[in-house]
Amino acid sequence: MLTFSQRKLYRFALKDRSDRPTWGFARATNWFILRAMSVNDPSFVIAVRLPNWVGDVCMCLPCLQWLVDDGHELVIFGRPWAIPLVQQFNPSAFVALSGSFGADLKTVKQFRSPQRQITHGLILPDSLSSAALFRLAGIASAGHRHDGRSLLLKWPIPKPNASLHASQKWWRLIRESAVRWALPAPPTHPPSVTLAVSTNDDLAASQSLDAANLTGKPFILLAPTATGLHKGQVKVWPHFASLSKALLEMGHQPVICPPPNERVQAQALAPGAELIAPLGLAGFAALAKRSTLVICNDSGVSHLAAVAGVKQITLIGVTEPSHSGPVSDKAIVMGQMGQWPSLAAVIDVVSTEVAANPSPKATASA
Repeated sequence: MLTFSQRKLYRFALKDRSDRPTWGFARATNWFILRAMSVNDPSFVIAVRLPNWVGDVCMCLPCLQWLVDDGHELVIFGRPWAIPLVQQFNPSAFVALSGSFGADLKTVKQFRSPQRQITHGLILPDSLSSAALFRLAGIASAGHRHDGRSLLLKWPIPKPNASLHASQKWWRLIRESAVRWALPAPPTHPPSVTLAVSTNDDLAASQSLDAANLTGKPFILLAPTATGLHKGQVKVWPHFASLSKALLEMGHQPVICPPPNERVQAQALAPGAELIAPLGLAGFAALAKRSTLVICNDSGVSHLAAVAGVKQITLIGVTEPSHSGPVSDKAIVMGQMGQWPSLAAVIDVVSTEVAANPSPKATASA
């Protein structure tokens, strides 16, 4: 009889001919998981509630990586746009949430069945509703104590000091949860995670560049928009229009690839930049990999560029980079809380970085 070492998880993913996984409400028919383990294997199924923002999900990826490396099957609950960010962890299911508490509670309860046993929950958002959702659905969970959530959590964990970087806050949550779940202690520092880009997403980026007649040509990817306010202040660097004009005068091609709802704003903020057809998150990551440089606000794009492993300049003016800046040794952060970087300073850094990385990434990204 075959035996397997403890805590070992074998996953086999059967993909269709398009090389794109099919995702649905629960486990899709063309995705299969084979668990082969000893009788005493202590691993268990963990339901993970993702945050609701792109940047936050990117900063949580090391937590998912460690859980998978430790041999646990994941069921991931989150907004549908997060699927490309987490599919590389091969969850047994991705359960899409709408943001409506009543509808989401019904969805989670319907998903839970004897065939889909979940023994532990991990709630990454600090909201009261996220804790209530799992509690009412019968999922015993770990999460930060916040806004009276302790009664909703089986394993309430003190929230760390506000000065801690967001990525470290979630990594500390994993470490504290591991103690309460009697798991081996995670390492002090989170693992490095690079976003995997599928063949289809890479092809989509190639086709977008080809349609703009930019295949094989160097370009600088601008992301001038940023949704939401930070303490009532706009997170958009005020000199993107001047930068776009300066880049053209310097002989560089600025490119923008905003989502449809931000297209008009992006074109106004970066006049003269070449508009690329909208791409999904993984497709945008593939596009970023082909760029000479990404220039963005402290936004989801900054964190997406970080997990894509590309060179970027993140412009700060109303946020604290030690709390929410990109986690990447390829990121240059300019500015500080209460003081945007000047146009001249940014142009100087762009010139230096372009000179150090003059060749476009014309081939398919890794």
